Amino acid sequence: MQDSITKLFKAIADPTRRDIFHALVVASSALSITQISNQFEITRQGVTKHIKTLEDAGLVYIDTQGRERFCNANTKPLKEVNKWITFYEQFWDDKLDNLNDYLDSKNS
Repeated sequence: MQDSITKLFKAIADPTRRDIFHALVVASSALSITQISNQFEITRQGVTKHIKTLEDAGLVYIDTQGRERFCNANTKPLKEVNKWITFYEQFWDDKLDNLNDYLDSKNS
């Protein structure tokens, strides 16, 4: 079973999925799969597969109303990605600061 961060990275790794997610975020409201499909030059089935990956990562949730399915963006899981990136950003900042201190001490 993939952990949540792996699912998130898998979901946002594909440019089409990022574009679908972005379209949902910008819309600020639910969009039907048909509305989403009309924005892309891929089949509705292809869009549906991308949406399923986004849903598995928790980035999209789907409401069914009659025969139509509506997708909503959920940006909260991106906080997990941000925490992961922030950790390594701090890690490398500290390493570079230590290197800078070391080089300054050698030049003194």
